Amino acid sequence: MDTTQKVALVTGGAKGIGRGIVLHLAAAGWKVAFCDTDQAVGRRLAEGADGALCFLPGDVASEADVERIIQAAVSWVGRLDAVINNAAIANPDTGPVETLSLEQWQRRLDVNLTGPFLVTKHAVPYLRKTQGAIVNMASTRALQSEPDTEAYAASKGGIVALTHALAVSLGPDIRVNCISPGWIDTRAWQGVSEEVEPLSQRDHHQHPAGRVGVPDDIAALVSYLISPQASFITGQNFVVDGGMVRKMIYEE
Repeated sequence: MDTTQKVALVTGGAKGIGRGIVLHLAAAGWKVAFCDTDQAVGRRLAEGADGALCFLPGDVASEADVERIIQAAVSWVGRLDAVINNAAIANPDTGPVETLSLEQWQRRLDVNLTGPFLVTKHAVPYLRKTQGAIVNMASTRALQSEPDTEAYAASKGGIVALTHALAVSLGPDIRVNCISPGWIDTRAWQGVSEEVEPLSQRDHHQHPAGRVGVPDDIAALVSYLISPQASFITGQNFVVDGGMVRKMIYEE
């Protein structure tokens, strides 16, 4: 066991943006533990990774699961250097607010906001030892909205505020930042071999950058934020959306 090898924990790492982060960090030389509720896809991702990946099934909304996941991640190599709080219920649409059930509201807050709190709470003692870093995954929906997305928007707005609160509380030992992705096309990152229809030129041209995002766009920033090169960056929210939140849109 090489206890000098840096270790990252990625929550919600089996599919979507999380999967992209897991693969990107592994390719950059990190040991990556990741958790997810989709056990079949998670195990397939970890298989054949030549020991670079460790899959830990569990739900970040359960404190018992989180404690077990953190302990297993630390025990795997003997240390923990970075946590990426990515796990979330991704579908933002919960219907009209007057019919939104308390159960739906609470489940989104439990996974999307309480989950990162629980993971951070139990990871902090280990991250202090390594002068580690945390990256939380928010969303541009913390800054702008479509109709019928109250629970999701509230959870992601909470992530932005939680990030700067943690940065102040945990610094200088641990740096904490967050990323707010815009439209990231994750259809080919679900751990299945289904063919994906290309997006339209209209989809791409909505973005000042000229294209819809992909998981590697987020993973590259995660990699930088947990690196020594980002040692002067903490408490920040980085919007990665191809410029969409800066674009005025008027209906004609």
